Amino acid sequence: MANNRDITIYDIANELNLSSSTVSRALKNHRSISKKTIKRVNEMADKMGYTPNELASSLRNNKTKTIGVLISRLNRPFVTSLISGIEETAQKAGYNVIIAQSHDSYNDEVTLAQALYNSRVSGIICSLAMETTKTNHFDQFIKKDIPLVFVDRVPKDFDTYRVMIDNYSAGYKATNHLIEMGAKRIAHIGGLKFRNIYKERERGYRDALKKHNLPIDEDLIQHVKSMSYDEGEKATNKLLDMDNPPDGIFTSNDTTGVAAIQVAKQRGLIIPDELKIIGFNNDPLSQIIDPGLSTISHPAYEMGKTSSKKILKHLKKSDKKSITEITFLNTEIIVRGSTKTN
Repeated sequence: MANNRDITIYDIANELNLSSSTVSRALKNHRSISKKTIKRVNEMADKMGYTPNELASSLRNNKTKTIGVLISRLNRPFVTSLISGIEETAQKAGYNVIIAQSHDSYNDEVTLAQALYNSRVSGIICSLAMETTKTNHFDQFIKKDIPLVFVDRVPKDFDTYRVMIDNYSAGYKATNHLIEMGAKRIAHIGGLKFRNIYKERERGYRDALKKHNLPIDEDLIQHVKSMSYDEGEKATNKLLDMDNPPDGIFTSNDTTGVAAIQVAKQRGLIIPDELKIIGFNNDPLSQIIDPGLSTISHPAYEMGKTSSKKILKHLKKSDKKSITEITFLNTEIIVRGSTKTN
């Protein structure tokens, strides 16, 4: 009669009249077990169809060789590139990846962080939800010395690894490019200011205007909740309905930048002659739109690889004290038709 029960080390031990501890050590090629016994045990294990129970082993050792990834939304090119970099590096090192998305909800992020903790992940990589202002739900990872890496959307103060870009410098470069292309009245569409990356991009925008002695008009600065296409449309329409509309727009992602191009075209504006627009991220849609959207590169794939490497390096350390370590990756301007004519 067929028996679908999994074969255990106890079954092998019974067949060979050995103790289960001897079989366990033999399967691990332990030096305390003779080569002859190791051979006998492995041959019997093959004959009986034994496969090691990795989950049980990981639970005993409190390690699952799994990295948890907690991100905002999977349907964004930046996030998919980020995950690709994380997975490639983790899998090469023999680790699996569990992905959870918060949908930019603080409550969901708290729940998912707890679920990943309960799953005994070996490490966690997180890009904070748009709504998140408190990060105490991550304290449990630090207390248990589970390496934690915040990537891109990072908390301002948290003693752990952070992988990010210099958002201030990137915002400055984007605005300065619009000025160099001839724009003098520049608007900014950014995310909620409590999210540090958007705050820093706006700070770079403001300082670039100051550097060139251009006035800062608070009415030209629009903050939107989720940086969606619909929000980009609404913000752009509001800007272009002004008595003195902008001649340049810096948007903090490419989705709102594409929305700005579409709204401007529907209104009959000539891009870039009458309105210059630059986005952020270098998403694929920035190349598809006509004219192409100038943008700031955002090295998502490299950020993912770097985040995984931080986890793996930490797991190998003998001294695993809490660490504050910030890694900055470079950005660059990618010039297309939305800011410069050929």
